[in-house]
Amino acid sequence: MSVVIDRLSVSYRPGAPVLTELSLQVAAGEWLGLLGPNGAGKSTLLRAIAGLVEHEGSIHLAGTDAASLRRRDRARRLAFVPQEPVIPPGITVTEYVLLGRTPHLPYLGTEGRGDLAMAASALTLLDLEEFGDRGMAALSGGERRRVVLARAIAQQADILLLDEPTGALDIGQGQNALELIGYLRKERPMTIITAMHDLTLAGQFADRLLLMAGGRIVAEGPAAQVLTAEYIREFYQANVEVVSVNSGVAVLPVRNGAR
Repeated sequence: MSVVIDRLSVSYRPGAPVLTELSLQVAAGEWLGLLGPNGAGKSTLLRAIAGLVEHEGSIHLAGTDAASLRRRDRARRLAFVPQEPVIPPGITVTEYVLLGRTPHLPYLGTEGRGDLAMAASALTLLDLEEFGDRGMAALSGGERRRVVLARAIAQQADILLLDEPTGALDIGQGQNALELIGYLRKERPMTIITAMHDLTLAGQFADRLLLMAGGRIVAEGPAAQVLTAEYIREFYQANVEVVSVNSGVAVLPVRNGAR
């Protein structure tokens, strides 16, 4: 499912734009990685696509103006995983993952066997079967992050929006989570947009990268074109070395020297 954004602007208060007339096209089945320093507007862009912030300009999902969609219909088309999801108190892991099935249920309906099977499958994919009856409050930050991703998988949306999907995960868990997303895309075609701080992982998994700064797009293209030492020095104020690897590029911090 494609995503087409035209002249998107977002301001949380007058005179302080977060996004300024941003235009972007994401092809159906593409994995787009959003990069940029803190405050660049990555999270706001994802929230605008998800319909969670007011904006100017238009967003079309598979040719349909998102503004014309009811919230329920929009949730059937896309799943959003925020950095800090709201978790109802006292909820178990299975109950939380089942929330992903809500857009597919009839009004006042309850989950059926198919919904329970989908939730169980999502937990299995993320090696979370043993956590099903455990309370969300008892999990570590990394475990909760995986459960939140399981909920998004159970939603079966055609567009997956992920805000820092490797946050709170160690290096192995983060890599495994992105490998899983890549696997899911092969099994069931979906469009993926991820905001990421880890430049190396972004450069190895995303099909295309978009570098943002000050609410605007400053560079876009394949990893080798966007993840350059010059761009990173300019927009991240970091001294790095960029090296080619089989699956893309790796960004290595380089010490500036003793001070």
